[in-house]
Amino acid sequence: MSYVGPDFEPPQPRRPRRGPMTVTLAALVTGALAGWLVWQAVGDPGGPAGTAASSSISPTSPSSGPAASAASRTPSASGTGGENRRSPSPSGPAGRSGPSSAGGAASGPLKGKVVVVDPGHNPGNFQHAAAINRKVNIGTNSKECDTTGTSTNAGYTEARFTLDVARRLRTLLQQEGATVKFTQDGDRPWGPCVDERARIGNDAHADAVVSIHADGSAAGNRGFHVILPASVHSGAADTRPITARSRDLGERIAGNFVRATGSAPSNYIGGGTGLDVRSDLGGLNLSTVPKVFIECGNMRDSKDAALLTSGAWREKAARGISEGIVGFLRG
Repeated sequence: MSYVGPDFEPPQPRRPRRGPMTVTLAALVTGALAGWLVWQAVGDPGGPAGTAASSSISPTSPSSGPAASAASRTPSASGTGGENRRSPSPSGPAGRSGPSSAGGAASGPLKGKVVVVDPGHNPGNFQHAAAINRKVNIGTNSKECDTTGTSTNAGYTEARFTLDVARRLRTLLQQEGATVKFTQDGDRPWGPCVDERARIGNDAHADAVVSIHADGSAAGNRGFHVILPASVHSGAADTRPITARSRDLGERIAGNFVRATGSAPSNYIGGGTGLDVRSDLGGLNLSTVPKVFIECGNMRDSKDAALLTSGAWREKAARGISEGIVGFLRG
């Protein structure tokens, strides 16, 4: 998900909030970063050879400037990125408006819990420019339905990445007993739009919703960050009931993501906390249940791209997200 394009405005610099949960996250991240440094020294046996040991993330380094990526409507180049947008649902069997997959284990600690997983973008979006460019109401104003997403320089798309991580995450959550629903599973020609993605989570009365993305920022910008909903009360948007719970969900995911993947928090967004608060995303503004986005890394940086294209690393990413969700739901 890139910050360049009509769907995103560059995030404004802000000082991270220093509430009690942020202090807790800082402690989690500090401990996890110690493990990350050891991981860097010995390399990642599960990742592609020669990529982990050469990684060099500075989680506390200053931002190197506003996030930037080249916009494109082809699947092999950086797209306009951004959150899922909304548009009318496609017609036909693949264009249904409900969740595209669901399932849950018979028993487990999360039995009775519903998790909605939102794989960012759709592999077919680039073939339906008119549909995904249509403006929709995101609560506070209007934005495009969705975008194509970004990609690595070699052409591995964000939409492929998000589906892969989402499917791995579904397996892990079902093993814990959760019922898992997707907003899309590559089973529709395009979309859904961002308002529909939010509605799927709301209609499912989800206990947690996670939207999976990868960023399309400038080379040298590295690491992950979790996007939390700001307190918004305007038009059709009212996130006030979900901001505290969403922050709890996001902080737990961030702490577990560091431990599971060895990746450091973003060195260009969030001031080293791995957290970013946004008020301009329809997927968050329209949610009535706890929801966060996670940008798992920067696809336009070669070192992050080496991780994002590794199946072994994507399994770790799914595990980190899963463990954060499990911790949140179990309290």
